Amino acid sequence: MGVLSHAQSPQPIPPVVDHAIAMHGEPALPRGFTHLPYADPQAPKGGRIVFGQQGTFDSLNPLVVLGVAPDAVPRYVQQSLLLRSADEPFTAYGLLASRVELNEARTKLAFEIDERATFSDGTPVTADDVLFTFEMLKTKGKPFHRSSLARVTKAQVPSPRRVEFELGDGSNRELPLVIGAMPIFARHATNAETFGETSFKPALGSGPYIVSDVVPGATLTLKRRKNFWAEDHPLTRGLFNADEIRYDFYRDANALFEAFKAGLYDVRIEPDPTRWMTGYDVPAVRDGRILRETLHFDAPKGMTGLVFNTRRPFFADVRVREALGILFDFEWVNRNLFHGVYRRAGSFFSDSELSALGVAADAREKALLAAFPGAVRDDILAGTWSPSATDGSGRDREQARRALDLLNKAGFGMVDGVLRSMKGGDPLAFEITVTNRPQERLALNYAQSLGRLGITVTVRLIDDVQYWRRLSAFDFDMIQWTWPASASPGNEQIGRWGSANARRQGALNYAGVASPAVDATLAALLGAREREDFVAAARTLDRLLLSGFYVVPLYYLPDTWLAHGRDIVLPARKPAYFLSTEALARRPAASAPAN
Repeated sequence: MGVLSHAQSPQPIPPVVDHAIAMHGEPALPRGFTHLPYADPQAPKGGRIVFGQQGTFDSLNPLVVLGVAPDAVPRYVQQSLLLRSADEPFTAYGLLASRVELNEARTKLAFEIDERATFSDGTPVTADDVLFTFEMLKTKGKPFHRSSLARVTKAQVPSPRRVEFELGDGSNRELPLVIGAMPIFARHATNAETFGETSFKPALGSGPYIVSDVVPGATLTLKRRKNFWAEDHPLTRGLFNADEIRYDFYRDANALFEAFKAGLYDVRIEPDPTRWMTGYDVPAVRDGRILRETLHFDAPKGMTGLVFNTRRPFFADVRVREALGILFDFEWVNRNLFHGVYRRAGSFFSDSELSALGVAADAREKALLAAFPGAVRDDILAGTWSPSATDGSGRDREQARRALDLLNKAGFGMVDGVLRSMKGGDPLAFEITVTNRPQERLALNYAQSLGRLGITVTVRLIDDVQYWRRLSAFDFDMIQWTWPASASPGNEQIGRWGSANARRQGALNYAGVASPAVDATLAALLGAREREDFVAAARTLDRLLLSGFYVVPLYYLPDTWLAHGRDIVLPARKPAYFLSTEALARRPAASAPAN
């Protein structure tokens, strides 16, 4: 038999990936893996885990514009074709889909449905259910799904277990993951005509739980299915360990915390530094009934800020927005209200390589911005800009002078102690809408700072339902908002910043951003084939948003503070990017540690 020379040797054939989709590179787990690395197959089973939430709910469907709904049904009752790993930035593995087919150009996508998959009524999950869900979310879902799924040029079901999608030119490279993440509805048990309405009727799902009890606005209880088809699936092994999961809702933050201290719910992510530093000196912590942990995840920390509704005429001028941002005294607020534990936010992707803060734009970024001269400020392009810093006195005169100079250039001047437009004489006055006491406290402090320059600010505290309705209609001047960031920003960024969502009711573009440069950068972000191009697009987006001064950057916590009952078991191996509450378990009462 002849021997091939080195030059003639066949090139190695890349492995066929049919069990997962990765945005960049290859999935970390091979076909045949037994469980997710952060899931413990030996975790105790049984018992009940209770979660507490502030607010209320008037629906069980969070996938539509109307209503306020918890995420319990899509998380525990329904399943998707793919499940994202909390250990990888941009990879999802086959769950309902036993096989995934995606061509290199990302223009053709197909899923084979696992023949074992059934809904809780015993009916098989079919390709028709997937197509039904796709069409329903595309026409009646939230703006995120409507805009994303509208990019699909064709969807068809060639056989009962196979569904195929044509994805246009493949420029939106995240679209296969978006389709794979849809919670699948049962066609035979879902009324598509009334899907967009609020309802306490839970969806029929293929997941491990069913909804067993609903007390509208107060409590939602889920119980484990006895006939769950994926009990030993690699993606569920070691997850969904409790027999019962309950969500309890509390009207305000103080009631929520008091309930936790009393042992009325089991797991709490603590967002309040004052509470974390001083509020846990209670018997339940001292005797070990409540345990506290500080967790670190590698995901970007995102942005919490006071959002300008630029649809309002008085916020249309970027100089006004920058000036108002200068007047936020982070140093005083952090020291006096938050025990100095926060870091100042200066990026929408803090603590990651996606952040543009302190980093000069590279050639890739400059190429993305070439068609939009002036869209990014020179100091932000050079990486020399940072949020304003004060002397921490609460009365920094230098920062006040800087802000007043910008306001003068924008056409405002002081008249009898009130800052007014020099054209129409109208005072610079607006309302900050808040939904809880911590937000109110911060807003009142900020309003006091602005009042020293003759700016009138009213702080209005409203309930959750009214708050969400007003946000959906963009009926506010300023709100406090947090944009969580993942290591895989993608289609959700269109919902937050895309021009098409600036006027679309129910969209998340609260600031009203309508920028051709931002739209082009979002397209580049979703079309990036290589990691380097993806990072460049994310940094460019960061620079554009910072240059627009759409928010007053507030702060972020570098770590996650978790408190939980002592009989709640966390896996020894924590996920890399976010906390997977599905991996929690309850220790049997007989084996709970003594005091």
